[in-house]
Amino acid sequence: MHRLTVWAPDGLPEITPGTDLGAAIGDLLAAQDPEDRPADGDVVAVTSKIVSKAEGRAVAAADREQAITDETVRVVAVRERPDGPPLRIVENGLGLVMAAAGVDASNTPEGTVLLLPRDPDASARRLRAALRERLGLTRLGVVVTDTAGRPWRDALVDIAIGAAGITPTDDLRGGTDSHGRPLNVTVTAVADEVASATELVRGKATGRAVAVVRGLARYVSDDDGPGARSLVRPSTDDLFREGSREAYERGLKDARDL
Repeated sequence: MHRLTVWAPDGLPEITPGTDLGAAIGDLLAAQDPEDRPADGDVVAVTSKIVSKAEGRAVAAADREQAITDETVRVVAVRERPDGPPLRIVENGLGLVMAAAGVDASNTPEGTVLLLPRDPDASARRLRAALRERLGLTRLGVVVTDTAGRPWRDALVDIAIGAAGITPTDDLRGGTDSHGRPLNVTVTAVADEVASATELVRGKATGRAVAVVRGLARYVSDDDGPGARSLVRPSTDDLFREGSREAYERGLKDARDL
């Protein structure tokens, strides 16, 4: 039998610019009953929202659209909406392709928007170091999560945008399946699956921004590891660099220019 346990404690204080996030989360986790405190081999997941708040990433923005423009590196697709500003799917400076570049206007003071952390992997490494010291642990994984949509699938999931002390992927290529057939393409996005699992116990409006996962010690590493940035697909392997409408319009223009 293999068991995976996920839980999210209540009681994290309000996070504001300058909050020592490692101390706040460490105190929260240390105050739990012994069986609910992280142990060696566990993974702690935290929302990017509290990381951004602690790092002062809330910015004044009378117009959220301008903040999205400022965070955009590349436009993938734009769709007009009759009841509001256009939906923009763009690549931001972290290499993430997301709606609105990851700019968030929820749970932040009026007249401000919340940007993603500047370097979520670095944030995860700092948090991991602080939690290991606070909790007296050696092997601990940390994942920074954010909500994103997915091509071809409706609804949202949480993904890993930062990671430390955890192997982000499990590369099964070169092995065989249960029938002895070779595995040629199977690479599991471990960090993303951790992020999605923890969202089920954290929720979106519960105040639970931290979760603990137990049962994945085989993926927890002694060092910080490559981080979640390694999950970003290289542009050379991206078959969907543009929205369908944008690709059609570009192809039509190219044909006219011949």
